[in-house]
Amino acid sequence: MGTGRGGTRGDVPHADGNTSDDASRPQLRRVLSTRLLYFFILGDVLGAGVYVLVGQVAAASGGAVWVPLLTALLLALLTAASYAELATKYPRAGGASHYATLAFGPAAGFVAGFCMLAAGIVSVAALARGFAGDYLSAFVTLPVALVAVVFLAVLALVNARGVKESTRANVVATLIEVGGLAVIVALGVWLLLRGDGDPGRLTELGTAEKGTAAAVLSGSVLAYYSFVGFETSVNVAEETRDPRRSYPRALFGALATAGAVYVLVGAAASAAVPTEVLARSSGPLLEVVHAAGGVPPLLFSAVALVAVANGALLTGIMASRLAYGMARDGLLPSVLTRLLPRRRTPWAAITATTVPALLLALTGSVAALAATLVLLLLVVFLLVNTAVLVLRRREGAPGHFRVPAALPVLGAASCVLLATQVEAEVWLRTAVVLGVAGVLAVVPAVRRRRAGRATGTGRDGEWRRPPPA
Repeated sequence: MGTGRGGTRGDVPHADGNTSDDASRPQLRRVLSTRLLYFFILGDVLGAGVYVLVGQVAAASGGAVWVPLLTALLLALLTAASYAELATKYPRAGGASHYATLAFGPAAGFVAGFCMLAAGIVSVAALARGFAGDYLSAFVTLPVALVAVVFLAVLALVNARGVKESTRANVVATLIEVGGLAVIVALGVWLLLRGDGDPGRLTELGTAEKGTAAAVLSGSVLAYYSFVGFETSVNVAEETRDPRRSYPRALFGALATAGAVYVLVGAAASAAVPTEVLARSSGPLLEVVHAAGGVPPLLFSAVALVAVANGALLTGIMASRLAYGMARDGLLPSVLTRLLPRRRTPWAAITATTVPALLLALTGSVAALAATLVLLLLVVFLLVNTAVLVLRRREGAPGHFRVPAALPVLGAASCVLLATQVEAEVWLRTAVVLGVAGVLAVVPAVRRRRAGRATGTGRDGEWRRPPPA
């Protein structure tokens, strides 16, 4: 069998995309059940963003916040279907980077991985600063730098202890997050029952600047960000007991749950609070609490802190596993593949992703890059959707999940559509990141080509018998 493009040094891949050399390397421990994976994905999707998202979507689309939220869910499901096929076909850490490497070569794999790493590291840094901000100030005032250092250090230690322990902590945190959002839904219903809400706002779409269709699309771009997070779960597919069975169930179940929660929260907030009030507020769900009464506002500060910490933990897991997978594919230094002897967790990758996140959190430069996260992820999603079609010609793990070809095509089109709604300034910053990724991608590509010549592989990665001496 010829080697896939993801192999290095002429290694022969197995059906699941692993090379013969992989079989002799230390492997991550398979400990995640369907239930733990479901909560992992749900906890990552139901992140801190929902607590500020509703107001932004209301400002962009009007009172019917649930419409762009539902639209964003449907668009996210298209790309999620592609991830479900690839994660079960090639259940390895590395995610989008690994898939792009197999489909398009190491340069594309590096760009995909670099974009994901950049997005993940910036996200963790932003969440660290968010944890040290107003929500924590409701309880105690501490220097942002001190909180960020302690927060990220604890995060790294929990990550290094093991993915099973981390995901168990995520189950508790996710239940708290969902409970807080359920309270918002209940308060919205209570406001309507006592006559203080306005159900008519649930059908109001459009703003003074935009018509109905444009407003829905604009709001959907913001809402789409609330559903990203599911892509991080592919990086723990290798640590899932039965990824072919568990991953699709956990993925689609978690997205459906998150979508239902978001739509209900959006409807409750919209009916309970005037649209202009939601649009002006940086804590729109607190506006529902204030309007309804009876629930201490501090409760939602505590829930928000749990949401921020949980989102940072799961994103940190993703970033470290992605760095580990890229290093194993030869796209990053091999030192990042080192595991703790007993825990079998990638301590070197955890350290390598925590340090830059800490630097960003301390310098406060996260704001300049935060707006590029959505566009970076759209670039990654475009590569993933097209990779599904390219890799249809190759074998993978037997019995893997398979989606109709129309879904990845529509998923790729949705990425292009949403990207056209991103502002020019964000495009410029993202172009810089992509330029750096492109330059850095040359290094592993050249290294792999040289390795192929030394071991008898051709430029296309197919095994060639060395010529006789």
